[in-house]
Amino acid sequence: MNRSKNIEQLQNQTFDVCIIGAGASGTGCALDAALRGMKVALIDKTDFAAETSSRSTKLIHGGVRYLEQAFKNFDFAQLKQVKHGLEERHIVMRNAPHLAQPLALITPVFSWFEGMYFTIGLSIYGLFAKGDPLPPAQWLNKKATLARMPTLTPRIHSSVMYYDGQHDDARYCLALAQSAHEAGASVVNHLEIKSFSKNADGKLSTAQVRDTLTGKEFEIQSKLFINCAGPYADAIRRMASPEVTPRLRPSKGVHIILPHEVLKSQDAMLIPKTKDGRVVFVIPFEGEVMVGTTDDEYRDLDKEPILEEKEVDFLLETLEPFLAKTPTRSQVKAGFGGLRPLIGVTDSKATKKLVRDHEVEHDLNSNLISLLGGKWTTYRLMAKDTIDLVAELLQNTAPCQTHDHLLMGAEGYRFEDWETLQKQYNLAEDTAKHLVTKYGNKAEEVAKIAKRAKEGPEMAEKLHPKYPFIQAEVIYQARHEMACTVRDVLARRIRLELMDWQAAQEVVYLVGAWLAVELDWTGPELERQMDEYQNQLDQFMQRAAVETPSA
Repeated sequence: MNRSKNIEQLQNQTFDVCIIGAGASGTGCALDAALRGMKVALIDKTDFAAETSSRSTKLIHGGVRYLEQAFKNFDFAQLKQVKHGLEERHIVMRNAPHLAQPLALITPVFSWFEGMYFTIGLSIYGLFAKGDPLPPAQWLNKKATLARMPTLTPRIHSSVMYYDGQHDDARYCLALAQSAHEAGASVVNHLEIKSFSKNADGKLSTAQVRDTLTGKEFEIQSKLFINCAGPYADAIRRMASPEVTPRLRPSKGVHIILPHEVLKSQDAMLIPKTKDGRVVFVIPFEGEVMVGTTDDEYRDLDKEPILEEKEVDFLLETLEPFLAKTPTRSQVKAGFGGLRPLIGVTDSKATKKLVRDHEVEHDLNSNLISLLGGKWTTYRLMAKDTIDLVAELLQNTAPCQTHDHLLMGAEGYRFEDWETLQKQYNLAEDTAKHLVTKYGNKAEEVAKIAKRAKEGPEMAEKLHPKYPFIQAEVIYQARHEMACTVRDVLARRIRLELMDWQAAQEVVYLVGAWLAVELDWTGPELERQMDEYQNQLDQFMQRAAVETPSA
């Protein structure tokens, strides 16, 4: 993806549809529309998956808690969510097997009755997944449970194990953007919409945008505009029609990252109920353990939702009854917050009780189409519903083709190819496995950069000794994945910001130096980028009350 070339296309062409927001729903819409032969523009004010879509629990699932709510509260709209999620789950994994895989989840129980209750519930959950190849739920005795997850408290009676999917959300979103680009879409990140212009009929015809990297402003002309701004969608709706009523109640969820030793397992744990009635997941991710999430209403949309000290305490306390040794604050390596784009304007329900469904809204006055609500697992279905409406308005009869469309990197993917990659390019084992699982069939392209002498012999060296990432990835990401800032790389391309704040601080200058070479940064621009990102990491640590490296 060449950003400069794509910006030129945005300036000089008229599009069938311009999509605002390049998260899961926006990139999903872009791919669907492009595959139907539409002329597509996709823009985002920061980066692909920069907000909600990179800050999920990384699960591809129907939602076990929705199933329980459906039966307990006779809220059968939740059943539709479970059904849609489980129907889409295997499609998400099949279309990008390098980025999404099955994951076993263990629910510890403390009595025979609890075991029976969860076995029945999770068996019903499995029944909704018709044709899904994942194994059914099973009740494990205490010995079998501790063999799979040895750090659990010996007070458990047994456990119930079931399967869902896990994915690298930010890189999955990037693969969608790349696939949309490959299908003909003009894709540009760090491009902020400032206002709309309308034609004589009062319909949207032009968007005024600003390149946040250069400050340059220009117009994008399009027949239709789709609002995929997630929790920020109401701002776009008001920009198109100031009189519209807000539709969203954003909810904040946070996660903390702990060392692998907390679980010592490749399986995840489901904590079915916290003291305030939530569900918390404890999940292996990138060699660490991710714990989350919370669910609290969030109104200050101008500020990034970040991890707070009290939220760290809540999640650590939630772990206490389930582990033989409760982790301490000093073990917290990183954390992150994100916003859910929940639909619901009344105050009658807590955000945790709102249905995670989606809605395609068509404002007849401005002609703006808004994709509201939803969740990662159903992104493809959400996009299909949206582009079906777009196709009707544009009189396009082409059917949706995303059901079995392999994403960038998926064609011919085999995890076992890491061995060939390791031998051919003399890579460390963990690096070879990492490249294959993050880049799929493009892994060799990264390895070739590492091998070429003209790039410098250090290209094959690791960015940080504790992690598998190599310096060649920064070059590849700048050239082929539209990485434009230090945070684009560390937060969303290699995920180190999510995993280890201290390690991220230690590689900021190395990442910045390679980006400066590749993107022709001046000395002052390089300093600005690095100082800005260091300050962000310092703020994260201070707000979460996690010690900084210098402390």
